Amino acid sequence: MTHVLLIAGTAPTLSMLKAAVEQFRAAGATVHLAGLFDREAVDGVLDAPDVCSLSEVTAEQGNAFVKRIAKLPPSRRTWASAERSRWVRGHARRAQVLVALDANAVYTVWRLAERNRRADAVFGVAPGLRALQARGDHRMHYALRDAVRTVPSPTVTLRTTKRSVRHGAGAVLRRASSPAVMRTSLGAKAWRTAVVAPKVPDGVRAKLARRVSLSMAKGGRRTGASIVLNQAADRIANRKLSAALLADAARADLARGHDSPQIRAKAIEAALNLADQRYKKKDFSAAADQLSTAFSLAFNRGLHFDGTSSPMAKDPEGYLAVFRESAAFRALSAPRGRALPAAPAPTGRPLRLLVTTYANPSFLRAIRERYESHPEVEIRYLDVNEDDTTRPLAKGLKRITEHALGGQPAFHDKVEEALRPHLDWADTVFVDWCTNAAGLFTVVDPGTTRVIVRLHSYEVFAWWPHVVDFTRVDDLILVSDHLRELTEKVLPQLAGPDTATTHVIANAMDLAPFQREKADADVRFVLGLVGVSAVAKDPRWTLQVLRLLREKDERYRLVIIGEGLNRKASAAVRAYDDLLQPELEELEAVGAVHRVGQTDDVPAALTGVGVILSSSVRESFHCGLVEGVVSGALPVVRDWPFFASLESGPRTLFPADWVVSTPEEAAQRILALTQTEENWRAATEPAAKHALATWDWSVVGLEFDRLLLGDKA
Repeated sequence: MTHVLLIAGTAPTLSMLKAAVEQFRAAGATVHLAGLFDREAVDGVLDAPDVCSLSEVTAEQGNAFVKRIAKLPPSRRTWASAERSRWVRGHARRAQVLVALDANAVYTVWRLAERNRRADAVFGVAPGLRALQARGDHRMHYALRDAVRTVPSPTVTLRTTKRSVRHGAGAVLRRASSPAVMRTSLGAKAWRTAVVAPKVPDGVRAKLARRVSLSMAKGGRRTGASIVLNQAADRIANRKLSAALLADAARADLARGHDSPQIRAKAIEAALNLADQRYKKKDFSAAADQLSTAFSLAFNRGLHFDGTSSPMAKDPEGYLAVFRESAAFRALSAPRGRALPAAPAPTGRPLRLLVTTYANPSFLRAIRERYESHPEVEIRYLDVNEDDTTRPLAKGLKRITEHALGGQPAFHDKVEEALRPHLDWADTVFVDWCTNAAGLFTVVDPGTTRVIVRLHSYEVFAWWPHVVDFTRVDDLILVSDHLRELTEKVLPQLAGPDTATTHVIANAMDLAPFQREKADADVRFVLGLVGVSAVAKDPRWTLQVLRLLREKDERYRLVIIGEGLNRKASAAVRAYDDLLQPELEELEAVGAVHRVGQTDDVPAALTGVGVILSSSVRESFHCGLVEGVVSGALPVVRDWPFFASLESGPRTLFPADWVVSTPEEAAQRILALTQTEENWRAATEPAAKHALATWDWSVVGLEFDRLLLGDKA
């Protein structure tokens, strides 16, 4: 059924109107009428629901409106009333033919046609009937034309925006900028034009940009959602508002699993400039807010953890240069020092050792067990996240940042009150992970208590080390030379006076349980991956190796031990997993891959593995690899790309022949050393002995003793 809307600027002649309605109905159309007349003037021609009296609409708007439109020309007067009628707007959106019955209605029909570009807009009954006939004769043509004309013209978009601003017509704006509209190229283009239109106030432009960005994202135009915020920010004079939009643009970009370095760099620079401005005015709270924004963008997990590359790993100094040029950031990193040096280990009584972390005790079990039974050590344990007093203090990056800048004296006092009993009791505080707990313990002067912090690779790509005062840390433990090299590039303050002394000590690993007999000699054809819950493990690299091997010998297969990726973590993780899962399913179907899943008995699972791989792009050490080596599996270590530009790396951490650069090199090593049982055992037995002699806790524990106990070790 075709819908026809008749518009009259004056009361039509009844006979003419009746004839027109009959002709349209005879052509198969439904007819509605709106005009500046009293409803009684058209009685008997159309049913009441099919008629809208614009005179009544005018009266409903109030006396001020009636007086205002009385000064308008007749054609504009008709439109002024029609655009305020929900009835007119609704029927105009559904109409296929818009007909002006007189000259005073032409302007109104034109304006309605701008909003409904599918409709034919005509002046007079005869042209209206011809338009109706054409639609009947060329149905396919009009169906295609109507399909592409689903949104208002750009002119209407701009006009609607300005009217919404003036009159607060939020509902109109929401409908006009809905996700459905944004799915069309024309709609998205029209709204991007509206956002950058001249002479729009900053506040209005920002609200409009956010609204359009949200609709674009919901409409599937995620790239456009970032671009529109970026373009709006370029046209806003208010620096704070512009910076906020740039940050929103960068976040929207990262949230979709993408990174635009240009948008991200602009957003970080804008936030740091504001931080410097507010810091100069001693508005430490606002400065901390902006620093937190810059940190959240620069250290977004999608940039460093949920992909197979990292912009900071490639060039740490260049990546952090914009921070080091910031006065607020330099103030954050400025040393506060301590009044007294740490006291030496006590004589005549055991060392009082406080072991602490924030919600991650994964690497502490062996350390705690060793010193709980050590006659020269009295040990206590504190998980800052489980303590009711310290948990709320350690959660806020902003408060620690603001305090470091010179504010939050009350926060310092609360931290002092919470930590002083621990610091007064302990001779040494060992903080595992350079995150919340390390930041909290360096808020206060530790007195004569020695503070040791262990930094794992995760933290180098996070913001927490930048709020830790290393002049209040006596010793910094790193688990490998390549991690130390990268850390010193990221934290140049470690080279300053009166700062932490760095040590390289491997992770605490009890390797004895992994010394078990292999199931049989044929396990040499079984590749193993332990732990694939992070994109950084890059299991797709191992699948490349597996395919190369199976081209030569189909006995090779892969066992994956551990949970898979958490698809809820980020869009970047989902994107990687979308590529990984089809590959795994294809190989599983032919028996080439078996997923063991999470297990509490990894040593038992490794008895069925003959080749252990480290396919990661980033590892601080890779305990799972070493455990596999001790189990008697052949080590194959990818030259971890995150550390490829450093002097240190896997080739200096492990024997050089363990390390390969490409999947092809990995396949060659495996083929050469597993084709016969003799070759395989000749390679794996010395590797297992080397791993035990170098990294077993019986060896590494002595290094901890020397660090903690000194002469008492």
